[in-house]
Amino acid sequence: MNFKAFIKKYTMVIALVIVFIFFSILTGGRLLLAQNVSNLLLQNAYVLVMACGMLLCILTGGNVDLSIGSTLCLSAALSAKLLQSGQSAPVAIIVSLVVGMLIGCWQGYLIGYVHIPPFICTLAGMFLYRGLGRVVLDSRTISVSNESFLNLFTSYINIPGLDENKNCKSALIIGIIAAIIVTVLTLMKVAKQKKSGYNAGSSVGTYVKLVIIDALIIIYSYKLMQYKGVPVMLIWILAVVLIFAFVTSSTVFGRYFYAVGGNEKATKLSGIDPRKVYFVAYFLMSLLAAFSGLLMVSRIGSVDGNMGNSYEMDAIASCFIGGASAYGGSGTVPGIMIGAILLGVINQGMSIYGLSDMWQYVVKGAVLLAAVVFDVVSNHKTGKS
Repeated sequence: MNFKAFIKKYTMVIALVIVFIFFSILTGGRLLLAQNVSNLLLQNAYVLVMACGMLLCILTGGNVDLSIGSTLCLSAALSAKLLQSGQSAPVAIIVSLVVGMLIGCWQGYLIGYVHIPPFICTLAGMFLYRGLGRVVLDSRTISVSNESFLNLFTSYINIPGLDENKNCKSALIIGIIAAIIVTVLTLMKVAKQKKSGYNAGSSVGTYVKLVIIDALIIIYSYKLMQYKGVPVMLIWILAVVLIFAFVTSSTVFGRYFYAVGGNEKATKLSGIDPRKVYFVAYFLMSLLAAFSGLLMVSRIGSVDGNMGNSYEMDAIASCFIGGASAYGGSGTVPGIMIGAILLGVINQGMSIYGLSDMWQYVVKGAVLLAAVVFDVVSNHKTGKS
């Protein structure tokens, strides 16, 4: 791989490293504090989760779902209302997720089978579900204090005798185990590719990438060890990310999303039903938005009618910054995770530095525009074709 190809392939990774170093210096090292490192993923949990679903929508042809912020609000409102009325945590969670699935079925049907343009359908949903969320809340703020519910999402893994305040050794142990698993799986994948006759790339490049990934995992787990340990919410995030990474990269149906976005007519002629692909994309997107509502209400501890405002824009931005094509047909889950973390570092760095909200919007808008321009120019795209 020559230098130009290397830069093109790892542009966002390089950008993430540069941005992280820049804000670490700008904040006088405060960005590197154990609490801030731990909070980086927790504060952006909704982005990391919803970006997985948004990727599926974008893959189908650059389509997006504008209703997910409102769906998140409705889900959070329902769970808070049910908990306030004395219902158990499992009931609140199930009802919220079922409502998210119903919204997904409704929008997936309208978009896939009735052929309503996704932009119009989800724009209507953005207003509809936001209004329903406020009706559930009765335009008030509801606090959540159910310990079972909160512990399910906001607690930390703590092993008696091994973990204590600011010295949670289990976090480092889990990080080392995770690094070993990543190494073994990567080497097995490379060996399988070589055995099948595929080009597995340079061995040196593979080892260098593995060393960097393992080092980052261990450094991150070391920071978690210095705070409260491994948060349960991180486990939920990883579960969603790993499932969607597997579906999009290693399943036949996962490839259908790329096929529809690449050439929908050819996909239909090959025997694949694009309507089913659209339906599943928007169904899963709404389900993830409802799940994100549970994550958010548990982390914040309350919900109001404005929860989730502009969250859909964060999910969309993460996908485009992470390499998803604005025209559909290309993009990966690891890529959008890098985009989400990059956006999270920018948000957190600017907040710690004390930059005003108006300038934070300017910076985020500039980063998003630069990412899309880079995608179009580097791939010589001038339109859908």
